[in-house]
Amino acid sequence: MSLTEQRPGAVSAALAKDRLGVPSVVFFVISAAAPLMVVAGSVPTAYTVTGVIGVPFAFLMLGAIFTLFAVGYVTMARYVVNAGAFYAYAAQGLGRTQGVATAWVALLAYNALQLGLYGIIGSAAEPLLLDWFGASPPWWVIALVAWALTGLLGLLRVDVNGKILSVLLVSEIAVVLVFDLGDLFHAAPSGVSFEGFNPGALFVPGVGAALATVVAGFAGIESSVVFAEESKDRDRTVPVATYVGIAIIALLYAVSAWAQTVPAGPDGIVKAASEQGTELIFNQAAAHMGSAVSTIGSVLFVTSSMACMIAFHNTTARYIFALGRENVLPPVFGRTSARTAAPMAGSVLQTALGLIVIVVYAAFDLDPVTKLFFTFGAFGGLGLLTLLTVTSISVIVFFARNPTGETAWRTRVAPALAAVALCVIIGMTLINFDTVLGVAPDSVIRWILPGIFPVAIALGVAWARVLKATRPEVYANIGLGAHAAGGGAR
Repeated sequence: MSLTEQRPGAVSAALAKDRLGVPSVVFFVISAAAPLMVVAGSVPTAYTVTGVIGVPFAFLMLGAIFTLFAVGYVTMARYVVNAGAFYAYAAQGLGRTQGVATAWVALLAYNALQLGLYGIIGSAAEPLLLDWFGASPPWWVIALVAWALTGLLGLLRVDVNGKILSVLLVSEIAVVLVFDLGDLFHAAPSGVSFEGFNPGALFVPGVGAALATVVAGFAGIESSVVFAEESKDRDRTVPVATYVGIAIIALLYAVSAWAQTVPAGPDGIVKAASEQGTELIFNQAAAHMGSAVSTIGSVLFVTSSMACMIAFHNTTARYIFALGRENVLPPVFGRTSARTAAPMAGSVLQTALGLIVIVVYAAFDLDPVTKLFFTFGAFGGLGLLTLLTVTSISVIVFFARNPTGETAWRTRVAPALAAVALCVIIGMTLINFDTVLGVAPDSVIRWILPGIFPVAIALGVAWARVLKATRPEVYANIGLGAHAAGGGAR
């Protein structure tokens, strides 16, 4: 008897259907990428730590690589519909054991990306509170407010979250474009230079660190498949939302990174970014358009952090739900709210982890930006690159085992090119991981953090082997989601 027949409540527990159209899914995709946070934070950081002025071209190049990845990714989405996208793809492509190992990596990466955001929200809000009230509470108080709001929204209907993200995201992108126009109309005396789009400006010493610094800006492009179960007309919604999301992210970041170089000139952007850091874009706006516009941007920097938290909270909760639904995690995590169809237990777990992280960092007086935001973000970004690579390989193997009539470009060529490119980026990231973390080249942390992923993979393999030996009916349903059915183990 299959698991579906034995325990219908655990396996057939479903997320809300037909709640999300293309715009809502796009909002989830781009909100996880946090445009204003990347433009104000990651871009100046890339200029500062690498001295590379080809950052605009880096965004275009990465956009092309992620578009290649998306070709196979969205093609497989027509055949594998599961909120645990990477996990399900690996399970049905490479095998159930590999799927569980991938799930462990995904849980680590997404939790790190989401929890790390609690470290930036206080720093984003503090200047505003000091300006408005002359005082600001400790960062962890601000983080707790954000934590409570994120936890509450995680229990609501997914379309409610989508509507909130739409308002925040449209405002965020609008202010970024306004800032860009202000920069373009106030060029340096040397005039407008397009050097940042020159490939030769990227492929210089430090290119690896530059790519590693900006690649996290594309986090979230995979979210479209995570929300496939809740999408309307998913065969259309998933691919359109994925490609639109990647295009908007790549173009917006490339133009914004280039616009920041216009007032300072290509020869002065590294110095300006080094001196002003995350305040660069707001200082430029204040100088070009007045303090009011700069203040609006600072407010939206805070809401950008919130939007990113909401998006990652929802994504991570759905991964936990997918694993609970198939009993890879305790079945309580595979249940949804009868009223909102939200993955309740996964959302509550995310909220509990957030509280623990905030309390620990506050109790030990650890720096929330460098030790939480940047460290967790770099760690999560490396995990995400690993997941993308494994998924590209899984697509190739899946269609080799299951001929469907799809073209070779979609099932073999594009995924293979994406896998090779992603492996190169992972190699560059590891080589320059000390720069990304902001630690000394001989620091052990640069090797300890990447080393956590092989340990997680080993534990995932071990757990899968335990399930196969002791609960073969659970093992047989790994990666099948709501359509789980009995079958032999691979």
